[in-house]
Amino acid sequence: MKLKILFLSFFVLHFWDADAQKTLLQSGPMLGYSEMFEVMLWVQTKKEADVKVKYYNIKEPKKTFTTNIVKTQKEKAYTAHLIADAVKPGNTYHYDLYINNKKIKSDYDTKFTTQKLWKWRTDPPNFRFASGSCAYINEQEYDRPGKGYGGDYRIFESIADKNPDFMLWLGDNVYLREPDWNTKTGILHRYTHTRSTKEMQRLLSETHNYAILDDHDFGPNNSDKSFWNKNESLNAFELFWANPSYGVADIKGAISFFNWADCDFFLLDNRTFRDPDKLIADNKTILGKEQKEWLKNALVSSDAKFKFIVMGGQFLTDGGMYEVYTNYGFSQERTEIIDFIYRHKIKNVIFITGDRHHSEISMLKSGYNPVIYDITCSPLTSHHASIKKNEINTLRIDGSLINQRNFTVFSVEGKK
Repeated sequence: MKLKILFLSFFVLHFWDADAQKTLLQSGPMLGYSEMFEVMLWVQTKKEADVKVKYYNIKEPKKTFTTNIVKTQKEKAYTAHLIADAVKPGNTYHYDLYINNKKIKSDYDTKFTTQKLWKWRTDPPNFRFASGSCAYINEQEYDRPGKGYGGDYRIFESIADKNPDFMLWLGDNVYLREPDWNTKTGILHRYTHTRSTKEMQRLLSETHNYAILDDHDFGPNNSDKSFWNKNESLNAFELFWANPSYGVADIKGAISFFNWADCDFFLLDNRTFRDPDKLIADNKTILGKEQKEWLKNALVSSDAKFKFIVMGGQFLTDGGMYEVYTNYGFSQERTEIIDFIYRHKIKNVIFITGDRHHSEISMLKSGYNPVIYDITCSPLTSHHASIKKNEINTLRIDGSLINQRNFTVFSVEGKK
């Protein structure tokens, strides 16, 4: 009888301890980039803890691998980047999160998939990805008085229901407020508050995520390279996302690149090098000289079937209102990029943009030059704004305008 009592006591204690570890989880786990030999995972705890991920190929469940172990720290907002580097191309892996060496039970299907090795072997694999921008999560204590600017958070669950291979976050993924942007403490508070949204967790855990930033992730509304605290907001972007890089070559910023099947994705930073909107000057730039030259060289070197240029703020629209390329003196840089694409006959260039609180598709077709598209996806949860009557985008494809909260799913299918 004594033995049975001792066993029962251990059983209850064991599960109490596991539950205690789960309370240390602030948000995530989140799947970051996926490559053939490496996958990044991310997690945030509520206080200092040791975190790791164990994973196995679903075809070989008895063979388990473990990521690096990270001790989360306050100065890094208790975030951790975990690398699964014992993977092989084109395989699916189940993963489990451990906090302080205790397995955390998940409510979601925690799997990730590595990219396939297909070149010289097969046609490119079909795939699907989702995109959206402007994710405002209300926090009444620090929001402007009145009705909340955000809502319909279930949209994140709707995206997860579509089961995309990855999600492209197109900027304004958080909205820094007045109490936030001047301190590291405020910026990390805002990222933590947004990332902890309950409806977002399944999308983070089941789908690979890539991100760019825009003004509200970067600083105040319409912020540019003059924002004095941009080093802190760029650091927070790096802490809370799991992109392949945070800069390319010697260029630092929220810039990265990845390919998926026979598509290349150029993730651009439209804030770190941006001239002020109100600056009166010739040759104004949004991308900055170095980032722009990298983009040109990468585009002309790419042999991908489709080339997706991902950036905040619309590129093609000729409406000329708000923060678009045809406003505030940036038209010359827009023309420069278009002329480069035309001169080098670069086909299938598609801009994916956000920011504008409406969605639409713009198309530029000029003679025998390649057609260029700009697909704007906005907003996810922030207030949706109706297009003003005097904003006439002559490049808009009829029927493509959406003036409500929405997201976009792209399907890439077919033979090489």
